[in-house]
Amino acid sequence: MSFDRTLVPAWRRGYRFQFEPAQNAHVLLYPEGMIKLNESAAAIGSLIDGQRSVAEIVELLDQQYPGVPELGEDVEQFMEVAHAKHWIELA
Repeated sequence: MSFDRTLVPAWRRGYRFQFEPAQNAHVLLYPEGMIKLNESAAAIGSLIDGQRSVAEIVELLDQQYPGVPELGEDVEQFMEVAHAKHWIELA
């Protein structure tokens, strides 16, 4: 079964994506704590706005980072993990 790139991800209510100077990294804040994101996850997370589809996010990242092999699969994997961990909702 393949991932449906027409889905639109949104951060789950109570979760906030932001740059945290103390961590010198992008983080995902939620009521129970914080998750420090690596650069790849931060690049993907910065494009999650509840309006763009996964396909649109892949396209924008492909423009920013041309020639990255398997970029689309990496984005799909992030979405699957983030959804499984309840960070995002997919509609």
